[in-house]
Amino acid sequence: MSPETLGTVVLLGSFFVMIMLRFPIAYAVGISTVLCLLTQGQALTILPNQMVRGVWSYSLMAVPFFITMGVLMGTGGISEKLIALANSLVGWMRGGLAMVNIVASYFFGGISGSASADTASLGSLLIPMMVNEGYDADFSTAVTITSSCEGLLVPPSHNMVIYATTAGGISVGSLFLAGYLPGALLAVSLMIGSYIISVKRNYPKGEKFNIMNFFKQLLTSFWALAAIIIVVVGVVGGVFTATESAAIAVIYSLIVSVFIYKGLNWKGVWKSLEQCIETLAIVLILIATSSAFGYCLTLLHVPDTAANLITGVSDNPIVIALLLNVILLVLGCIMDMAPIILIATPILLPIATSIGIDPIQFGVMVILNCGIGLLTPPVGAVLFIGSAVGKTPMEKVVKATLPFYLCMIVTLLLITFIPQISLLIPNLLS
Repeated sequence: MSPETLGTVVLLGSFFVMIMLRFPIAYAVGISTVLCLLTQGQALTILPNQMVRGVWSYSLMAVPFFITMGVLMGTGGISEKLIALANSLVGWMRGGLAMVNIVASYFFGGISGSASADTASLGSLLIPMMVNEGYDADFSTAVTITSSCEGLLVPPSHNMVIYATTAGGISVGSLFLAGYLPGALLAVSLMIGSYIISVKRNYPKGEKFNIMNFFKQLLTSFWALAAIIIVVVGVVGGVFTATESAAIAVIYSLIVSVFIYKGLNWKGVWKSLEQCIETLAIVLILIATSSAFGYCLTLLHVPDTAANLITGVSDNPIVIALLLNVILLVLGCIMDMAPIILIATPILLPIATSIGIDPIQFGVMVILNCGIGLLTPPVGAVLFIGSAVGKTPMEKVVKATLPFYLCMIVTLLLITFIPQISLLIPNLLS
């Protein structure tokens, strides 16, 4: 066995063994990197060196700001406003509350950028509301967790910033713009699935559409939705960088949550910041250790080997694109979102570009694949949160989610094979 092969076996083998043993992901990444460096006779000083280099990035400063913005807005009393807005827009349909859930997630996701925050915040309000109106608890939970993935695509998403940094040379603004249509497509797909189920089960309709009520709710929600406008328009228009826009959005969200919506007092602000620190600690240590892990992958020529293996299966671009999605979906079943982006992007992006997939389009594919992974056992964090919030056994939630998995897979395939879904808006505004 050659030294490179041995190093690859040690790096990836130890990593996946520790994942199966439920090691914290950062420990699994860090320890497997140390073992690999030892087998290759490399100095262990490479580890801290690469970890520091991984987080030594101006672009990454946007991540803590966006997370802070999401937490402040998510705990600042905007959930009810966005639910009311969504209800005024789509509540009149059969299965109206399911439609409200999906549309509210599109709005809320653009503020929080987190599927977990969406599920915990909107789910705690909408799931009991849906159950009280006659919807099944497992269906209500399934709608909540699947629609929460819209927030991963709709900007500002800190996971998109992580992808842009990992991919290198990708415009964060273009990536933000690329998420709008895929996010809307996912919402429409889930609404079609919800409508079919609602008709079969005779779920109730809401009140008739009232345009005056819609504009009233839109006006009430304006301050929350304006945060997205500040970030996206500012970045795309070149007024400020993604990092600067994120910092401005934090100040804005603080003002809106405390002084306008008055959903937070200063004590609540400090609690929110504590929550931010816990999340940031996890994200940044993952980025740091993944940088060292990526160094080992490059040292061992794993990206080249993976490319040769995948292209060796077939030279058909369609088959290769499907294989890339399958790999990401499988990884999503056993790993969390950020590690997949950090570890898989350097390996799979060159393969994707070699068959004509634009890096921005591939970013949207990665994000959606990871989003589906958040809903799949055994690791699916959002699945567990939804089950807890909905007070429904996970097995029942998974069964109820099966039709929605199909909706998400159809959306993923459309995004994969119709590039303009992701690239239309960036191309128009670039």
